[in-house]
Amino acid sequence: MIPVDNLAILISPGLWILVLLWSFSNSIHADNKPRGKKDTDQLLALSIEELMQVEVTSVSRRAQKLSETPSAIFVITQDDIRRSGATSIPEALRMAPGVDVARVGTDKWSISIRGFNGRFANKLQVLIDGRSVYTPLFSGVIWSQQDTMLEDVERIEVIRGPGATVWGANAVNGVINIITKKAADTQGLLFSAGGGSFEQGFAGARYGGMLGESTPFRVYAKAFNRDHSTTLARTSAHDDWQSVRAGFRVDHTQGIDQLTLQGDIFANRIGDSLMQPSLAAPFTRLDIIDTTEKGGNIRLRWDRTFSEKSSIMLQTYYDRVHNQLAPWTRYAESFDVDFQHRLPLFQHHDVTWGLNYRLYNNKVTETELTAFTPAQRTNHNFSAFIRDDITLRPEKLTLSLGTRLDHNDFTGLEVQPNARLMFTPDPQNSMWLSVSRAVRIPSRGENDVTIAGRVVPGLPGMPAFPVPVLMAVQGSHQYHAEKLIAYELGYRRQLTDKASIDLAGFFNDYSQLRDFRFGQMIPGSGPVPYFILPVLFSNTTTAHSYGFESSVDWRPRDNWRLQGSYSFLHIHTASNPEFRQLDSSTAGAHKANPNHQLSLRSHYDFSEKLQLNLWMRYVSGLAFFNIPGYVTMDAKLAWKPVKNTEFFVVGQNLFSQHHRESQSDFIPSLATFVQRGVYAGVEWRY
Repeated sequence: MIPVDNLAILISPGLWILVLLWSFSNSIHADNKPRGKKDTDQLLALSIEELMQVEVTSVSRRAQKLSETPSAIFVITQDDIRRSGATSIPEALRMAPGVDVARVGTDKWSISIRGFNGRFANKLQVLIDGRSVYTPLFSGVIWSQQDTMLEDVERIEVIRGPGATVWGANAVNGVINIITKKAADTQGLLFSAGGGSFEQGFAGARYGGMLGESTPFRVYAKAFNRDHSTTLARTSAHDDWQSVRAGFRVDHTQGIDQLTLQGDIFANRIGDSLMQPSLAAPFTRLDIIDTTEKGGNIRLRWDRTFSEKSSIMLQTYYDRVHNQLAPWTRYAESFDVDFQHRLPLFQHHDVTWGLNYRLYNNKVTETELTAFTPAQRTNHNFSAFIRDDITLRPEKLTLSLGTRLDHNDFTGLEVQPNARLMFTPDPQNSMWLSVSRAVRIPSRGENDVTIAGRVVPGLPGMPAFPVPVLMAVQGSHQYHAEKLIAYELGYRRQLTDKASIDLAGFFNDYSQLRDFRFGQMIPGSGPVPYFILPVLFSNTTTAHSYGFESSVDWRPRDNWRLQGSYSFLHIHTASNPEFRQLDSSTAGAHKANPNHQLSLRSHYDFSEKLQLNLWMRYVSGLAFFNIPGYVTMDAKLAWKPVKNTEFFVVGQNLFSQHHRESQSDFIPSLATFVQRGVYAGVEWRY
């Protein structure tokens, strides 16, 4: 455990490294200091036409103009993040239409795209600079472990809909790709600090310099302290969160080759309030947990560009984490090697193919709440993909065909094909449609876990059965992959030189979704007599969902930008009726995901020195958790009295003292309120 007072000690080495590298770099390059592109992106300086020509890479794993991508993609830029006042990646993701971000506690979120959300949502692939942070332990993302200097994020590409053909299994409902800036674009010194009510204190420093004429680098360190959330009984949830993080990036260019070496380390002190099952009345017991999680990663990437349409890429990374909240993981490590080759073929074909190998190894500690059998396990995934962009009519009509073959230890070979058609009748209009198949392979938990669920004083309808019954969720080796066939249709139009609109609709047909069934009740062992009712993972649920997302970008004046988005979602499941009131992840998903989401953002520059940014959101209610819909607003006022120095004050969730957004599933953390917060700070760049 890391005491709060020692967090400064942990961060100190990173800050000293910054100072030393800055001094060293200045001493050898004082007269030849390079400058990359501007460290801050001034979005209002871009026209609507320029915004639609922003290049994205997540749809086809090569650079494409946003207006020419046959997919429902939304880009959150660095300027969007800076103006929003968001202090974490999950909070920034609220800007994307179709993405449901619900805070469960100070360090916990439920995040998904197009439904089936939950604390352990499992149909979303998340990458940071091409490194998957999707954990195979429970098929999801531990968001408290995913962070970086938000000032170094170049953009976040959010794909709504399957991306399995290029990103592999588990990219079922969407892909989130967080892309940081190149080292050449983060030259100089940056320091930011501040604090307030919920964001009690934060500080970050980054320095970028040169190790040679062609080798820019950057190093950073950051730390923050966030307040605990409040339970429904108005008491502390004991989930206050202290974090320290540091990292580096080095880029090297020589001729047609580019090398990148990047790494991060982190340590979190977090807590939780768990309602543990108990065999004695009242059959639950509140446990307060205060513990740590820590980890790190390192990534090496090599790119060789032969021509505009011909290149190769080789990337490898290693990632290791350790956490002591459920599941208590002694270690979870992954190793990944990824190769990609792009080449033109004949006159109208643009082919990209690749190979991937991924190793997962983890060891889990048995606790009162969870146990894995076996405790330690290693799994291997192999995959290959190919994608061909076929030009049917130059600059008008393109057909993209591709497929991916994945082999995993749980279900063997999985095939994930995709076809997309892009029609661009003129530069102002584009239409696309697609059909995709994607799968989610079982997690280790769905095979090996046992979770102590609720204890009931007896069986309902059987008063003569007074012995308590422990409902225990148990993994199954007969568990299969979840499958999806997705149909999508989209349209983009540049209405005028000051306005654009983006529309997308979808119909998703799911089969073999995760659900549960009761097993044979058996007597438990111990001094207190009780019975165990196994709750087994199974795959008998089918479902379909449909909806649409829209976003509008309007520039009424040169110094004023308005962005609005609306998302509609409907889910219908055919599942075991016994679990419709017990399982929010699948059987009760139609009541556990919002049908309507609305976002309105205003960015207004009074002058070059003064900005006001407002962000209002509406999310409809979740009947499964008895959570009503809510409207809230964030606001940020920024003042730049002199060049390179900015003061800001941010208000979050301003419309009410507190509101609820979601509730933990599987792990019985206490339900909490999301509270109003205000913080202020300063950012200095040199």
